[in-house]
Amino acid sequence: MRSDPGTVIAIVVCVVFVVLALWHFAMALLRPAAATGGTVPSVGGKPLFTPSRAATVAVGVALLLFAGLVAGTSGLVAAPLPRAVLRGLSFALAAGLVARAVGEFRYVGFFKRVRDSRFATLDTFVYSPLCLLLGAGVALVALGGP
Repeated sequence: MRSDPGTVIAIVVCVVFVVLALWHFAMALLRPAAATGGTVPSVGGKPLFTPSRAATVAVGVALLLFAGLVAGTSGLVAAPLPRAVLRGLSFALAAGLVARAVGEFRYVGFFKRVRDSRFATLDTFVYSPLCLLLGAGVALVALGGP
């Protein structure tokens, strides 16, 4: 296996996506449906929505697919798609992650207006920075390699 910086970035990004996926699967199995805490935006202490177990599992599956995309784009695993397609999908994923970090200007992202909830604090200091870093990592993986 190569040990260049691009490979290291790809491995780190893949591991983060897998850990996030496992977290979502655990939350789908272990948490009561109403216990959203700081996981979804809220106003006045009331969550804007309550994610179902199926939706939480779907997010976990999507995160695993993201890990697979990055692994395929970087050459860590063989992928059934042409490299150009993988790179294009990776750039789209990177753009989506950066867009998530920027936010929708009300409840989510660096530029949100509603800031008086546990979610808002976690979003500012954990979720949005993580999305920005993952977006940069995915973009670097898409740019690199043969």
